[in-house]
Amino acid sequence: MAKAKNGDTVKVHYTGRLTDGTEFDSSTSSEPLEFTLGEGQVIPGFEEAVVDMTPGDKKTVTIPVDEAYGPHRDELITQVSRDQFPEGIDPEVGQQYEMVSNTDGQVFIMTVTDIADGQVTLDANHPLAGEDLTFDIELVEIEG
Repeated sequence: MAKAKNGDTVKVHYTGRLTDGTEFDSSTSSEPLEFTLGEGQVIPGFEEAVVDMTPGDKKTVTIPVDEAYGPHRDELITQVSRDQFPEGIDPEVGQQYEMVSNTDGQVFIMTVTDIADGQVTLDANHPLAGEDLTFDIELVEIEG
């Protein structure tokens, strides 16, 4: 039976957990995740885990921070004055906003992590940055 390799489009079911066992995502109650190996569409450690699997194979892998979303970086946290938000926008902890960099036009997703004393704390780190991640992976299909 064929093994998954770079260039193959694959479909996988997965369940992702933090080291404390908390589930953060799963495809088991929906369509499988489809991506092409070698194109960087998923985190590196996940992609590496799927290489050499055959349809029907199941495995559990723990992906370290550096092969997942990277370390949590303090320089990606900023505070802005509440009055810098447009009228009618009422930030709340947990909300996400798209921000465009003034220097290069890059779009960042910023999450509100705190609101205090007229200041809003925004974090551009991925929510799973700084975490080792464990995935149960089942290769459903290789499309070649």
